[in-house]
Amino acid sequence: MTPRKEEALASSCLGGEPKRPLPDGWRWVRLGEVIAEAQPGFACGARDPEGVIQLRMNNVDTRGNLIWDKFIRVPADEETVSRYRLVSGDVVFNNTNSTELVGKSALFTGYVEPVVYSNHFTRLRVVSDSLFPEFLAYSLLLEWQARTFENLCNRWIGQSAVKNDKLLALEIPLPPLSEQKRIAGVLREQMGAVERARAAAEAQRTAAHAIPAAYLRAVFNTPEAQAWPRRRVAELCDRINYGYTASADFTVAEPRLLRITDIQEGRVAWQQVPGCRIDAEDEAAHALADGDIVFARTGATTGKSFLIRQPPRAVFASYLIRLRLTGEMLPDFVYAFFQSPDYWRQVRENVRGAGQPNLNASLLGAMTVPVPPLADQQRIAARLAGQMAAAERLREGLEEQLEALAKLPASLLRRAFSGELRCDGDALRC
Repeated sequence: MTPRKEEALASSCLGGEPKRPLPDGWRWVRLGEVIAEAQPGFACGARDPEGVIQLRMNNVDTRGNLIWDKFIRVPADEETVSRYRLVSGDVVFNNTNSTELVGKSALFTGYVEPVVYSNHFTRLRVVSDSLFPEFLAYSLLLEWQARTFENLCNRWIGQSAVKNDKLLALEIPLPPLSEQKRIAGVLREQMGAVERARAAAEAQRTAAHAIPAAYLRAVFNTPEAQAWPRRRVAELCDRINYGYTASADFTVAEPRLLRITDIQEGRVAWQQVPGCRIDAEDEAAHALADGDIVFARTGATTGKSFLIRQPPRAVFASYLIRLRLTGEMLPDFVYAFFQSPDYWRQVRENVRGAGQPNLNASLLGAMTVPVPPLADQQRIAARLAGQMAAAERLREGLEEQLEALAKLPASLLRRAFSGELRCDGDALRC
């Protein structure tokens, strides 16, 4: 770290901001003044199903919680357990991790059996008459959110570490002990409310992701659908062909070269799709038109499809297959079928290559699709379009809700450590 950077850090405070005036009774302290012990853990590569639980990096999340559903057990003698055992009120600080994750911390409040911790953590024990452990945990969480530890850490390939001397030199605003406890209590209640709201929104988002599949089952897994005649894909297409082999060229505006990676969550940001150099004959053979359906033919997305709607001047790349349907099939209806469980069953049964799945034009052409009357296709496609649009609005709303909830903890913490967090009876004001 350069002298200038050291000086900048020395004049900074919690949250990476310049020192600011504090409320009456508050003071700036270095962590080393109020930490009684900063003890790194121990490394252990062995496993023992009958051993002691050892906290690892994945046992602390980025919201300051301990995660208990996945832990390991290691062999440890009584002396080791005694030295590294966590007790209620300890704060574990993740001293070594990736640059983005180093500094994650959590308050330990006890467990049903002994718990120790790895050398990737430092156990912090407070001076009990000066610092409340939960207040410390929230302080460190704000530091991590402000990316302070990214500036404090030593970096090398693949990992970063915050040494004890730099951690203990960090300054935090410290109110009287009674105020620390009050702030911690308010934060505990409000952060808990945020976490419950986040979990509920996550559950709703999971349910929302399942809605489109339910709509498709309601169309294609019915007695009516079973009675529809079925035809091979090749019989319903004017053209099935592979894409054009060319290098993407961001200096060329047109034609655009649509690649597998340009199709994200059922959308294409055409303005970000690169161009390519292609002669007139090849462009004519590979030009995309409204109503074309393209398929990924290799890799993790093998079989996924995308319906082309009002494209710019564009061709498609070699790892895609393009279908152009005859007039007897409605592209929207056929595209809906290509999202259905029936279609994906055929993909699983026909794709080749265990390590690298591959769907070729012949296999795709041999798959079968239901062929109801065109009027039924139009009716079904219109209904599905409305349902899918509503499901997408629901999903987007939940994503916005989760994004807003993700920002709340940082706001609460900043207010708390500026002395602005108040609890008025049952009404929390922040």
